[in-house]
Amino acid sequence: MTDAPLELVAFEPRAMSALLWGAVGCLSFLVCVQAYALFVESLVTITQALALAVLVGLVVAGGAYVLEPRLAAWAANRTME
Repeated sequence: MTDAPLELVAFEPRAMSALLWGAVGCLSFLVCVQAYALFVESLVTITQALALAVLVGLVVAGGAYVLEPRLAAWAANRTME
């Protein structure tokens, strides 16, 4: 059995990491919106919350993609000191 289907979704590790951070940001935002709605009152509709969550996920994924090499270099320099 070959791994051909897996080759279609193969991302570079940096891109996969950024996508996963975007998913974490998206889901975290949805958890916060639901918790606020549970304890206080609903601020937005579910459609608006999903749209905002996608926006948050995209911003987090973009930020992770841009900042990951800088943070890795900073951490590498910090361990050498």
